[in-house]
Amino acid sequence: MSPSTQADLLEPIDLAKHFGKVELYLGQVCQIAGISKMQLDYWTNKARIPTKGRKQRIYDMDAVETVMLIKQAKDKGLNLGAAIDAARRFREREQPGPQATVTP
Repeated sequence: MSPSTQADLLEPIDLAKHFGKVELYLGQVCQIAGISKMQLDYWTNKARIPTKGRKQRIYDMDAVETVMLIKQAKDKGLNLGAAIDAARRFREREQPGPQATVTP
C-alpha cells in the first residue's frame, strides 16, 4: 500500500471531543490564565475549585474554565468574592439542564 493510499484511510480528528480529558498542573494553569501560583492557590481554596493530585494540584478543564472566568471578572473590576460568585452563576447558566417536557 502506497503512503498516499495509507493517508486516505485516515479521517479528521475532532479534538473538541477529547478536550474534557485534559488535565493541567498548577503552573500550566497559571501560565494559561496569566496569574501567579500564589493567586491560583488562594483562589482554589477560596472558591473551593476541585482538583486532583496529592503532591501537586491537577486541574481538569472545568476547573481551568472556572479560574479563567474568575480572572475575567477580576480584570473587569470585581473583588474576589464577587468574581467567584459571577463565575459560578455563569457556569450554572451555561450548563445544559434537564429539558422541560411539554405535555399537550
